[in-house]
Order: sequence, then structure tokens, then C-alpha cells
Amino acid sequence: MPAPAQVRLGRKRVLPPCPNPLFLQWLTELRDKAAERGQKTQYVYQKAISSLKKYPLPLQNAREAKILQNFGDGICRILDEKLQKHYQENGPNAPIHSLPAGVSLPLPGGHSNNNNLAPPKQPSRKEKGGGVESGRGGGRKREYVPQKRSGGYAVLLTLYRESQVSGSRGFMFKLQLQAEAQHLCDKSFSVPDLGSKYTAWSSVSTLIQKQLVQKTHNPARYSLTEQGLALAERLEDGERETGGGGQQDDRMSEVVEEEEGPDVADLPDDEEESVNSRTRPNLTACVAQAGSAVPVMSASGMPQAVGTNAKPAGGCMYPGSYDIVLCVDFIETTGGSTACKQELVKELQRNGVTFDIRKLNVGDFLWVARERVAPVPGQLRPPPSRELVLDYVIERKRMDDLCGSIIDGRFREQKFRLKRCGLKKPIYLVEECGSAAAHLSLPETTLQQAIVNTQVVDGFFVKRVQDVKESVAYLTVMTRHLSKLYQNHTLVCRSRELEGDAQNEESGGRHNPSCSLISFAEFNQGAVKNKCQTVGEVFARQLMQISGLSGDKAVAILEHYPTLHSLMKAYEQCHSELEKEKLLSSIQYGKLRRNLGPALSRTVYQLYCRKGALS
Repeated sequence: MPAPAQVRLGRKRVLPPCPNPLFLQWLTELRDKAAERGQKTQYVYQKAISSLKKYPLPLQNAREAKILQNFGDGICRILDEKLQKHYQENGPNAPIHSLPAGVSLPLPGGHSNNNNLAPPKQPSRKEKGGGVESGRGGGRKREYVPQKRSGGYAVLLTLYRESQVSGSRGFMFKLQLQAEAQHLCDKSFSVPDLGSKYTAWSSVSTLIQKQLVQKTHNPARYSLTEQGLALAERLEDGERETGGGGQQDDRMSEVVEEEEGPDVADLPDDEEESVNSRTRPNLTACVAQAGSAVPVMSASGMPQAVGTNAKPAGGCMYPGSYDIVLCVDFIETTGGSTACKQELVKELQRNGVTFDIRKLNVGDFLWVARERVAPVPGQLRPPPSRELVLDYVIERKRMDDLCGSIIDGRFREQKFRLKRCGLKKPIYLVEECGSAAAHLSLPETTLQQAIVNTQVVDGFFVKRVQDVKESVAYLTVMTRHLSKLYQNHTLVCRSRELEGDAQNEESGGRHNPSCSLISFAEFNQGAVKNKCQTVGEVFARQLMQISGLSGDKAVAILEHYPTLHSLMKAYEQCHSELEKEKLLSSIQYGKLRRNLGPALSRTVYQLYCRKGALS
């Protein structure tokens, strides 16, 4: 019979109760309220709570707390207001160094803290074996701490260090988090190990399940919870004591460590994240390799930098390692005139064009650089190919479709979404269909004017063709041209999450294409029509419903007044009706920097500020 495991005996140091529990309770309420609203001030309140817990003396008012770290004028003013309200409700001599009867302060361990501190009741042997996860000795709750240099360890440390930076947003996007956490982790966040479909990123679902990390918004934003912040602070202390290497200290070794692996809780989400992480790889490693020596091909077919033993970067595609593929929206091949749409597919096949039919959330045709992958021995299917979207997207319009989209308002919205999709060279492919325009609801002159405005005013390239065969011929020529244009270029994956929606990169010329491209997964997800919208996006859509207010004009207004609230506030500061009507008239828009003009400015003012019908 094996000898029983040696039990480590010791006495825990009992922490003294905070001498200012009322201030601690108020700060905790403020932090929790800010966390519910997703505000960054939750981290400010958390830092103040940590300082207050370390202070051993009672405070008579909030002004005395200014000597503490992380207590500014704003927090002290809020605490003073709550203190005055406390005196009004409970009398001028009400105690402030004890909590009211029946009120308890939650602690991280799940117990409550008040002046009458009683030792927590020890669970019975049955309770230990029930829902509580016990340790080897059977008398201690297991605490999750990620293994050193694992994915969870790197994510927690990276989020903690980001939260400590002055001016931090309090959250990180996925690609930014992967790029900055990679050097703290031994496994890749983008490429799974041989024979496994899991990457270091798979451990994030465990962190979310353990309530250490919270995931919000779309695109996803990752931030630390209160529990995660405390654990990450301990990990950071251990990292400093070991100098960034070696083993964890004794405090870390007392808790049970769990590794990420195939038993991660949320498997469907993990599989999706694993695929997305391979299609949207590590940006930092990619840029580093892009400027390194000439790559060589590894045994797995992936390029590696000469002279380094690092894993191949997931964000670069080198010449000869990818193909240019035409992507066709499935709407172009189904529904409507079946014969006409089948003709498009047959013509593409007859011309020998490599194409793929899939759902596109914006545009009808685009091109991707698809990585060439070799089958892995022992696996039924080859690994998924990474795809980067070239800067060309085509919106195809027949005359009848153009007429219908102008009538129901889709035409302006489509142009606005094409400009915001992240691709720099949008194209309108117009099929004039002979004399068919003579039988439409709108005059042919109106349709021709709309086409000219699309090219001259909105800045789109417009290609006119007669029928489906000419459309396919144009797609064929474009596919061959792009294959030749990009054949000797190294393609680098960039992220709109890290850069914002501004398209401020150099737009390559005819012989120097832009080789900094976004992944297809990120492009298609960002182009979802009914995705969650910001306040500014909703405001822009409202403005574009006004006759004569195009997308460029709406963007120009948003540069000065990003939300409706800011515009209404500006109207309130005007001294006369005439000044309000002319508030927007001098705002410049478009490449020619023309003014919006008094008529449009007056219409916007009347829409939001006047009661009754517009004049």
C-alpha cells in the first residue's frame, strides 16, 4: 500500500479587517457598477480599493484619503458626497468605521466581512465531497492557476500589464492580445502543434469559464475580471521575483495547476477560435519575419526564417506559397433567373478561372490569396488554408437591379458599406442589357446619372458591360491580371481591429500593389449588415436618410460631431436661430473639400430641433 502523501502543515496569516469598511463598501459598489456598464473606471476603483485595504488607520473623511495612492480629487469628492448622505440618513454622530447592521462586505473568498468577524464554518466531510472541488488532502478547495508559459498564463499577464499602462482602454482585441502575449508563451497562438487542433488561444475559454477574463462586444474585447486581476497580480509578482524565468515561487506552487488541452469546456467555440486564429495569425511575428532573411521551406511546407529556430509565422505568405482565387457570392448563382446565373458559372469554368462560391456580406465578387497546404500524414483532411483578401471588390448591377435599389434606398447604403469594408479599390460592374432599361420604373436618364455620380462623386471605378458573358470576360481578365500582379510579393496580414476603420495605408499603384491585407474571416465578419452598431454608425445612417446627404457628407459631419448628443449640445451653445441653421454649413467634405452649404445645414437643424413638418 503506497504511503500517504505528505501533508504540508502551516498556519495561515489572518488578515486584519479593514478599518474603513464603509469607504471600502462604497468603492466596491462603484467598481461593480462600472464593470456592469463596461466602463474603464472599474480599474481605477479597483486600484483605490487595493490601496485602501493596505492602509491600517481609520479615516475621518475622504479628504484624508488623498495621501493614499490612486485616490484623486474625483474619488474623494464622490466619497465625501456619500459620507454626507450617510450622516443625513443616520445622524451626525453615526459611526463610519463599522458597517450598518445586516450589511456585509463580500471578499474574494466568498465570505462576508463585518465588524463581528466570526471564523467561517468548516465544511463537513460530506460537503467536501459534494459540489466543492477538493485537493489531494481532501480539505482544501482547488484554485485554478495556469501553468507557467502556457496560453492562459500569457493572456492573464498581458491583460494585466495593459491595464497598468497609463491611458489604457481597459481591454484588448484578439489579434492585439495574441501578438503581445506570444513572447510569454511556449506554444503558438495561431498554429496548432502537429497532431493537435488546439493552440495556446484555446485556454481563453477556460479563463472565461473560471470568470478570470470577460469577453464583450463585437469585435470581441477581452478584459480581466476582479478575480482575474488579483490572480494576474500574483503571477506578475512571481514573474518579477524570478526575473521572467525559472520556476514559480512557493506561493504559486501551493495551488493546483491545470493545463489547457482537449478537455477545454466550450469545445464548439474553441474549434471556431482555433480556425480563426489560424486564419488571423500572429501579426508581430509576421512583421518580424517579413524583414528577415530569405525564407526556406520546412518539412511541413511552411516558410521559416533562416538562422532562427522559431515556429513559422502565421501572418506572412511568401511568393509561390499561395494562389489567387476569385470568390463569388452565392446569391449570384442561386435564385432569380436560374438560367442566367448558371451561365455565369459555366462561363467561368469554360475560361479556366479558379473560383469559389461562398457567402459574401458585402460585394458580389472579390479575390483572396489562398495558402497552398499539403496534406498531413495521418490526417483525413488537410489543414485549413489561410486566406488574405486583395484590395479589389466588385458590386455587380443589372439595370433592373439598379433601378430597384435606387427606389428602396439600397443603392446609397451599399456604396456606404463598400467604402467602409476595408478594401481600397471598390468597383461597380454595370450590365446595361441593351434596351431593357426602357421598360423600368425610372427614366433611363436617371439611371445613367446615378452611374455617373457613382464614378465622379463617390469615386468608384465603374466598368460598363452589355451582358453576362462580358461580365465573366472582365472577371477572367482581372483574375489573371491580379495573379501576375501579386505573384512576386510577400503578403502580410494586418488587422482592422488594431488600426481602426481608417484606411490610412498607402494604396499601391499599378505595379506596386498593397501587400498588407486583412484575412477573409475578419473582412467578412466586419461586413455583416446587421451586426451591433456603434452610436456613431447609427447617427451616420440617420443622416444619410436626408435627401442630398451622401456618405462623404455624413462622414464629414461625424468628424466634428461623432454622436447626435454632441451635435445637440453644439446647438444648445448657439446664441440665435440663424447661428444654429448655419452651424454645419462650413464643414468640408470629399476630396475637393467643398462646404456642406447653408441649405443642407438648415435641413439637419430642422430635422433634429424643430417641431412639426420641415419647411
